[in-house]
Amino acid sequence: MGSLIGYARVSTAEQSVDLQTDELRAAGCVKVFTEQLSGAVDRRPQLDQALEQLRAGDTLVVWRLDRLGRSLRHLTDTVTGLDAQGVGFRSLRESIDTTTSGGRLVFHLFGALAQFERDGHPGPDGRRSGVGPGPGPGRGTATEADRRPDEDRAAAL
Repeated sequence: MGSLIGYARVSTAEQSVDLQTDELRAAGCVKVFTEQLSGAVDRRPQLDQALEQLRAGDTLVVWRLDRLGRSLRHLTDTVTGLDAQGVGFRSLRESIDTTTSGGRLVFHLFGALAQFERDGHPGPDGRRSGVGPGPGPGRGTATEADRRPDEDRAAAL
């Protein structure tokens, strides 16, 4: 079995990576790379260093999925790239571990969802990219025209 290499990220200077690094070390990570950058930033130098350090048989460990991927597609592309190098992936909060058959199954489902979205189908929130939000949840408010006469009698009681 190879080494566990951790990656922790926070988005703002007001946030601390301590919780993430503590849990990564408790999970057995021999080295933890940390940075304070927005997840939307394309270049993350510490993530790049972590990825360069990984060798076949190693596992990249993150505290939560959103610490690694900017989007579902970015996440699946990154983990697929790791798999091609013989490197595993583990997310502590979501209990995903691609070194196990169950973890690989879950991750393949994520990959299928990402491909479905790339093919132009609605995303997980039910909307197509570039389309504004639809009506809010629920039935909405009934108007007088929507009421039946028997409802008016019941409301009067």
